[in-house]
Amino acid sequence: MHSPLPRPLAELPIRRLTRADLVPCADLCEDRGWSRDEHRWGLLLSAGTGYGIDDPEGKGLAAACVVTSNGTDLAAIGMLLVAGRHSRQGLGRRLMRHVIESSGETPLSLYATTEGQPLYEQLGFAVVGRADRIAGHFRPMDGGRDTSPGAPPVATRPATADDLQSILRLDADTFGADRTHIIARLPAFSDRLLVAEDGGVLVGYAALWPSGNVHSIGPLVARDTATAKTLVAALAATTDRPLRADIDARHQELLGWLGEHGLERGTSTTVMVYRSPALPGDWTRRFAPLTVATG
Repeated sequence: MHSPLPRPLAELPIRRLTRADLVPCADLCEDRGWSRDEHRWGLLLSAGTGYGIDDPEGKGLAAACVVTSNGTDLAAIGMLLVAGRHSRQGLGRRLMRHVIESSGETPLSLYATTEGQPLYEQLGFAVVGRADRIAGHFRPMDGGRDTSPGAPPVATRPATADDLQSILRLDADTFGADRTHIIARLPAFSDRLLVAEDGGVLVGYAALWPSGNVHSIGPLVARDTATAKTLVAALAATTDRPLRADIDARHQELLGWLGEHGLERGTSTTVMVYRSPALPGDWTRRFAPLTVATG
């Protein structure tokens, strides 16, 4: 007997992914030349909703993406990946249309690579900004603290359980959405979670989490650039690994300072939105996302 022919790609069903799909998702990253980053996939599949298309020949996933919902205020799309053997056959477009249709009237956001941006523009997404990736070994100066004139005296310390409500309030004001389901996972997900205080008032927070052989910084939320510098320097002092972060390109002062301390700019991603004129929240305090996949 002959084995049944594989179903055409256009007829393959889209299904929900679960944490049981963590390894196939990591395999898909590796197939596209990305880091496997199973640690990040664990967070995304727990805090978000994954969608996937199984390979018709049983070779793992043919395509996948993740949507991280923040109530009805905003949902972030990330990790849209299509296996190389199935590229340019419409699977990415199918997944995106499915996500758009499934999201109702909720505004959507994403960080687009150069390769993906044309597809998102065709689907109706509009450009609202850019993020610059910086990476490298941080070289501390003056004990790692920012000593520029007028820099306010800000203290940093490890976050505790008692800080959670203050972090959540600051995060909601900064991102314009309730992200409790993500922020509450940061203590377990990150290697370091620091807060910045001024006079007993929480004015910033930042996390350091492992991604392959580097440590990623994100989220990075601060009342001003000086506070953001202090948080970065404090996190850098806790690791020997190279650092990485995706900094909102409007924060040129921070990007310049990071360059002075040894981090180099790499690729950029384009911030895009759908059903919204802009990202909600206060960009002046939003220096870096947790990861571009969650916004």
